[in-house]
Amino acid sequence: MIRVPVKHSRPDGKTFVDKAIEAHGTPLPDWLDELARFADASDLGVAGERIGYSRSAVSTVISGKYLGDLARVEQMVRGALMALTVECPILGDIGRDQCLTEQKEPFRATSRHRAQLFHACKTCPQRRK
Repeated sequence: MIRVPVKHSRPDGKTFVDKAIEAHGTPLPDWLDELARFADASDLGVAGERIGYSRSAVSTVISGKYLGDLARVEQMVRGALMALTVECPILGDIGRDQCLTEQKEPFRATSRHRAQLFHACKTCPQRRK
């Protein structure tokens, strides 16, 4: 008989909220609580896809071991899961996650829209330093 793990099961039986509390203490920051609850409701892969990160990155954020830019992860969670919006000079009201994604995009002379965004993002007050 071949045994395989049950999909979406956790061997230790802990929820992602429990793991976040163990790693970060209480009270949890609101954005981290939202991310952990979303991961519990769906799974790490879905949560990662929603905020633009891998499932392993979401797992390390929740467990308090993430070595990357935690402030960016926070802003992505606030935009994608908590509906935080910002005013874009080109696009109008957009989610903070979309704003951060647009800032990372390169200049493209073939797209007037992309070129406008590229130049506007350079001087935008929402720009991450």
